[in-house]
Amino acid sequence: MISYILRRTLAAVILLLVVTAVTFGIFFLLPRLAGQTADQLAQQYIGKSPSAADIAAVKHNLGLDQPVYVQYWQFLKGIVAGATYNLGPTTVHCDAPCFGYSFKNHVAVWPELTDRLPVTISLAAGAAVIWLLSGVTVGVISALKPGSIFDRAFMGVALAGVSLPIFFTGQLALLLFTYQWPIFGRTYVPFTQNPSQWANTLIPAWCSLALLYSAIYARLTRSGMLETMNEDFIRTARAKGLAERRVVARHGLRAALTPIITVFGMDLGLLLGGALITERVFSLHGIGEYAVQAITDNDLPPILGVTLLAAFFIVICNLLVDLLYAAADPRVRLS
Repeated sequence: MISYILRRTLAAVILLLVVTAVTFGIFFLLPRLAGQTADQLAQQYIGKSPSAADIAAVKHNLGLDQPVYVQYWQFLKGIVAGATYNLGPTTVHCDAPCFGYSFKNHVAVWPELTDRLPVTISLAAGAAVIWLLSGVTVGVISALKPGSIFDRAFMGVALAGVSLPIFFTGQLALLLFTYQWPIFGRTYVPFTQNPSQWANTLIPAWCSLALLYSAIYARLTRSGMLETMNEDFIRTARAKGLAERRVVARHGLRAALTPIITVFGMDLGLLLGGALITERVFSLHGIGEYAVQAITDNDLPPILGVTLLAAFFIVICNLLVDLLYAAADPRVRLS
């Protein structure tokens, strides 16, 4: 078990390095391959109508005149040990981990990410609990009673949940439960400040986001359970006289949860990297809203920082999924 964990952890670290290289290449190498010069890259960090001297100074201070591999090494060095940016008359130090510096807003990227991360974690964690419990429960009930009125009703709701986009269900939830019937609050309150108010303001966002994902999980669980409940080991468990509840929970559901764990790890990692549409609809100042604002402002360092943070969460969640596989199925440890 220990060797399996070490192998998977080493693979995750290598994958993170590959992701940083690919992400850095997308932002800094591909523009060069497309014909964009270092002067044009430097011009993005200056105001309108810059002089040739201003462009040359920015290009030199930011290291844009150096080879791409040197820039990448400086970027990795900044993440580990911090970086110093020479802005001409002033010098700015970015403490480690330095994910870049926004020259348009004159702030480091990492503190901005950490300030907004609790909002995104609150949104993702609450919605994940709702969609996982509701989706798996609905899927199990539908699989145990295929073709019944419950099955048809649940799958109909699941189809509607998959079909309706979040910007529609989110706006509808805001209209009904925040403005027309003011049941829930409008302004996000941190958990440390007021837990009950924190949950009250996030319930519409949780339910809107969970409606989309729980529908997918219900269909996956139903499909897996229908296949698993017809296996030989299920018939053997029933022949031994085990209670039906134990057969379903201990044998059927456990075998059907393997694809659910995989999808859950991917979905949770993506949401922790920022739920762009949901945060925008509910005016939540999280990672996703920060990324949208950076794209609107054409601010490259924050976009790069959000991309790397999202990739980090996805890799970590996949590592946890591998470890859960090993705990659920000992055969995985030998792979």
